[in-house]
Amino acid sequence: MSLKTALNEVNNAVLDLQSADYNTYHRPIQRLSAALHSESLRAITEQLKADVDFDAFVSDSDEGGSMIGSATLNWPKDRQKELGLAIHIIDRGAEDAGWFLNFSHHWYHAGNKFVANIRKVTTAVIIPFARDFKTYVESLRPAHTFAVEPNDFHRVFIVHGHDEAPRETVARFLSTVGLDPVILHEQANKGMTIPEKLAAYANVGFAVVLLTPDDEGRVKDAAEMQFRARQNVILELGYFVGRLGRDRVFALLKGQIEIPSDYVGVAYTAFDEGGGWRQNLALELEAAGYDIDWNKVMRRG
Repeated sequence: MSLKTALNEVNNAVLDLQSADYNTYHRPIQRLSAALHSESLRAITEQLKADVDFDAFVSDSDEGGSMIGSATLNWPKDRQKELGLAIHIIDRGAEDAGWFLNFSHHWYHAGNKFVANIRKVTTAVIIPFARDFKTYVESLRPAHTFAVEPNDFHRVFIVHGHDEAPRETVARFLSTVGLDPVILHEQANKGMTIPEKLAAYANVGFAVVLLTPDDEGRVKDAAEMQFRARQNVILELGYFVGRLGRDRVFALLKGQIEIPSDYVGVAYTAFDEGGGWRQNLALELEAAGYDIDWNKVMRRG
């Protein structure tokens, strides 16, 4: 049973328990206990139980006076200990239906009908437990991690903005010379955030960054607006310079746009309609260790 399936089973068992009566309440408790001890949740469940002493918890609670319904459990403030104690209640109830009836009657008395007591302990203990247990389990799940793979000198990452034409032109050129262009939005998400996805597909040996005039902006006291590349493009430009080194990042500039101040002095190549950028890109790729077929390059010139 997967983790997602086990948590769904916990939720379904609690839903069934909410609508159960005196004759049917025991089965949902058994299902709930079984789900908590399924393979994907067992280690967490057993650890939470091991961290608390259920019998001491009960004996240290307020038994109340002679008045029925006056007994009160002294729940700890620690949320994990609360979870562990609730699991003890569920497990004992699953093992012994009579114990669960007596426990709910004594500590969660809501009248002379047993079903009223069952529903009170369900509302006060088991429903909050299911909610908080899921949150706790999800907090333990690791964030996406990715194996560090060697840079693939057959792949080239293309960083781009909103202008699709240059992106497609560069991708076609790379494919023609036998390389594999990597465009982020064309890759599978696999539940990743954008930064996680970028890191997952960045095991390339080279990146082409297309600086196209997609945005406008100006410094505070300037009168005129200037064309700028998208912020994500500038961010990814810096990312690949840091990851691969400046000599493995090829910046293609389309039109008159503002250059990032920290990158002034670095050579940019103009994205010219005549295609002269192709030879410059091929030279940089070859210098970076890529195997370039110049016959294919020149046919695209």
